[in-house]
Amino acid sequence: MESQVIASKPTDTKGPWDVAIIGSGPAGLTAAIYTTRGAASTLILGGTVWGGQLMLTTTVDNFPGFPEGIQGPKLMEKMKAQAERFGAEFKAVDVSSIDVSKRPFEITAGGEVFTARSVIIATGAQTKWLDSSGIKELIGRGVSSCAPCDAPFFKGKKVAVVGGGDSAMEEALVLTKYASEVTIIHRRNEFKASAAMQEKVKSDPKIKIMWNCEVQKAIGGVKLEKLSIKNNETGEVSEIPFDGLFVAIGHSPSTMIFTGKIDLDERGYVKNKGTNTNVEGIFVSGDVHDFTYKQAVIAAGFGCMAAMDDLKYLQEKQ
Repeated sequence: MESQVIASKPTDTKGPWDVAIIGSGPAGLTAAIYTTRGAASTLILGGTVWGGQLMLTTTVDNFPGFPEGIQGPKLMEKMKAQAERFGAEFKAVDVSSIDVSKRPFEITAGGEVFTARSVIIATGAQTKWLDSSGIKELIGRGVSSCAPCDAPFFKGKKVAVVGGGDSAMEEALVLTKYASEVTIIHRRNEFKASAAMQEKVKSDPKIKIMWNCEVQKAIGGVKLEKLSIKNNETGEVSEIPFDGLFVAIGHSPSTMIFTGKIDLDERGYVKNKGTNTNVEGIFVSGDVHDFTYKQAVIAAGFGCMAAMDDLKYLQEKQ
């Protein structure tokens, strides 16, 4: 049986900690489980709104170990409890700045300054939601941003996808495996997706396209019932029944506090080589650099990798 190691905490809760983890989604909490079991004192700066995007989901059916599925918030509560069980200190405060020029690193969060010998960035990425009325109120009740996660719930149903890029095309194609009908709603008269992806979508008999249209309102009570859609050319507004709406207009990585401190790409994602950033002692994991997969299990895997790389770094610096 694997031994269980409880990491010792600094005498002063402000540090210096061996590891400070910024973020508290699957990547950050998994990283904390590994760093604490590696006997590294670990501080999680989880944010006032903690838990990542799974806190906005209902049933999660594709995370290993839960054959009957699990509610997204419940899964995050379990991950948090597991990290704390092994000695991680969790603070629900927002990080406002980080000084990467000092050793140990200085992190300002919740009006206090914490110090750490190493840092794991796990701040994730936020879905870009439509500003239309009713959208945010129905997230998890018919409104989603992840077809690979939620498509099975719409078997035999009528769903819509908003967007015009490759991500929207991919969402639509995944949905055709379950839904009876998929309608792509796009505000322009042409997609920006690659030619290959467009060809797949346009040749699929299950997919319909509404050009020059925008969702004005998502309508429903317990769940989504219909969408109010405006034609940008004619000005006509119509209400059309839909069981699901998948928003695929992009993601925004949560990297504002790292601008000018850590190398970011043109889209704002953290540049990485493995889990390393351009600053020695600062590692990265999850959706804050992974703009391809965007899955909880992948983020958790990256969290494990970042923690193991961090532990190796700390050992070498002893």
